[in-house]
Amino acid sequence: MSTTQQPINSGFNAASTTSDVISGINLVGKVAIVTGGYAGLGLDTARTLALAGARVIVPARDVERARRNAAEIGGGIEIQPMDLTDPASIDAFAKNFVNSGLPLHILVNNAGIMALDDLQRDARGNELQFSTNHLGHFQLVARLWPALVRAKGARVVSVSSLGHRFSPVVFDDINFERRAYDPWAAYGQSKTANVLLAVAVDERGKEHGIRAFSLHPGGIVGTGLTSHFSVETLQAHGVLDANGKPILDPSLDLKSVPQGAATQVWCATSRQLDGKGGVFCMDSDIAPVLSDGTAFTIARNSEPGRVAGVEAYAIDREAAERLWTLSEKMTGVRVGA
Repeated sequence: MSTTQQPINSGFNAASTTSDVISGINLVGKVAIVTGGYAGLGLDTARTLALAGARVIVPARDVERARRNAAEIGGGIEIQPMDLTDPASIDAFAKNFVNSGLPLHILVNNAGIMALDDLQRDARGNELQFSTNHLGHFQLVARLWPALVRAKGARVVSVSSLGHRFSPVVFDDINFERRAYDPWAAYGQSKTANVLLAVAVDERGKEHGIRAFSLHPGGIVGTGLTSHFSVETLQAHGVLDANGKPILDPSLDLKSVPQGAATQVWCATSRQLDGKGGVFCMDSDIAPVLSDGTAFTIARNSEPGRVAGVEAYAIDREAAERLWTLSEKMTGVRVGA
C-alpha cells in the first residue's frame, strides 16, 4: 500500500471547480489526450486544458457528435476517431500519434460506461464494463507509452469512482462466467481496475518521468453515465429533486460538471503532486485509505456523513501487478511491443 495515500491539505475542496484548480497554470507547449472528452466531465476537462494553452486531442467513437460538442464550446479541441471496445481502432489511433513524433504530457482516461442492466460482452467475450473502462484504457496506455516517455514528464489520469467500493477485481471470474451477473459489482470491479492501473503505471513509469493518478469525480447527473436510469430511480437515490432536476450539494458529493471535473484537472496539472504518484484522489486532494469496513451503497452518495476514501484493495501493489499481467494476456498487448 502506498505510504503517500493521505491528504495533503491542497487548499481545495468539494466545491472547487476546474477554473479554481487551473488558475495560474500555463500549459502552452503541452499535449493532452482526453478520452470521452466530448461530453460531460471529459468535455469540461478538455476545455479547461485547452484554455490553459494545451493542444488537446479527443479520440471519439462518434466523431460527428464530438465535433459538434467541441464547436459549441468554441473549438480548440482536435477530434480523432477511436473506439475503446475495438482493439484495432485503439492501435490505429495510438500508432498515428506515436508516429507524429509528438510528446504526450497528459493522458486522461475519462471515458466509461456504468452499471449496464444486462450482461454484455465485447467481440473477444470480455464483460463490457471491464472491457471499456479498463482494458481499452490499458491498451491505449501501452500503445502510447513511447510518447509518454518522450514527454520527459507526463501524467496519466484514470477517472475511477467511489463505486470501486462495490467490488474488488475478482480475478477468478472477471467475466462473470461462473457467477451471477450484477451490474454494480461489474461496475465496481472496473472502477477498482482503474485505480490499480494507476498504481501499476506509476510504478513502471516513474523512472521515465511518468506519474499516474486515479480519482473519484463526484456524483454528477447529466454526464451520460446515468442515461439508462429512470427519473424515478435517480430520485430514489437522492440525485434528482421532485421536479426531475439535479440536486447540487458538494458536501453530499452531488456536484456540477465543473466541480466534478476539477479533481481530474488537478491530477493532470497541479504542481502540488510533483514527485507523487499512484494515489487515489477526490475533492482535488489525495484521499485517505478507508479502514472502517463500512459497506457501500448508491444511497450513501447522498447521505450526510458519507464515508469517503479509497479501499486498501484498490491501491494494493501486488493486485496492481497481477492485473497488469492479466491485462497483457487478455489484450495481447505489452508496453513497448
